[in-house]
Amino acid sequence: MGSAVSGPGKTLKMFVQIILGVFVLSSACAEEVGVEDTSVSGRLYRANKDVVRRPDEPYVVDDIAYDSEGERNADPCTSRDCMWPKSSDGLVYVPYFITNEYSDRERSVIERGLQSFSSSTCIRFVRWSNQRDYIYIKSDTGCYSYVGRLGNGQTLSLGRQGCIYHNTVQHELLHALGFKHEQCRSDRDQYIRVLLQNVQSGLEYAFDKIATLNQGTPYDYNSVMQYHKYAFSKNGQPTMEPYPDPNVPFGTATEMSKNDILRVNRLYKC
Repeated sequence: MGSAVSGPGKTLKMFVQIILGVFVLSSACAEEVGVEDTSVSGRLYRANKDVVRRPDEPYVVDDIAYDSEGERNADPCTSRDCMWPKSSDGLVYVPYFITNEYSDRERSVIERGLQSFSSSTCIRFVRWSNQRDYIYIKSDTGCYSYVGRLGNGQTLSLGRQGCIYHNTVQHELLHALGFKHEQCRSDRDQYIRVLLQNVQSGLEYAFDKIATLNQGTPYDYNSVMQYHKYAFSKNGQPTMEPYPDPNVPFGTATEMSKNDILRVNRLYKC
């Protein structure tokens, strides 16, 4: 029969158990609040947190760029023609240019995101060849995109520090095609409750409800445009909860959902 551990050995064993327990608890809490999650909203939050934008960059709210602050509360697709034109062959060609600051691996991730639209929609991202309107992909401060087609070259930022992921690329490209965040949908109050009391001061705008075009599709908890339940939390408590069932998981998409794809096809009449 083995002897019981006592004295310094017992003390050391208890100390190790306590440290391991704290580590496991801390890891669980980190996972719960999305600190290390791979959802697009978690990645966008980490990439854009505390960024200081240069004077020559556009006005950016969260990850959406605007020409001016006054445009913030309008959905461009309801106030102007934000769509990219359809060609006679039924396809929508969206020219893009990628700056040479990316590594081969980073460029491959971006290209994969661009080409992922080809298999399920009529959108075709094609390399820029002097077209007037195009997306200019560069590593600016964080991740951001304008919503819809602006005209001429429009910046889509995929910062090398934190933005080069498949779901992040798809998310910003969907903005460029004309889509807002899911939690900002005009009908969101029927499906989700925003808990502003838990939102970091000054970031409430991330939950503004917009007069969006929803293309006759249902609210989608699994959309790559849906932020996770702890997005912008100031106290570790949820900032959103599903309604009427608060236990429905959401905001964990790693790529475009079926509804994301359906909306693109309906908006562009694919």
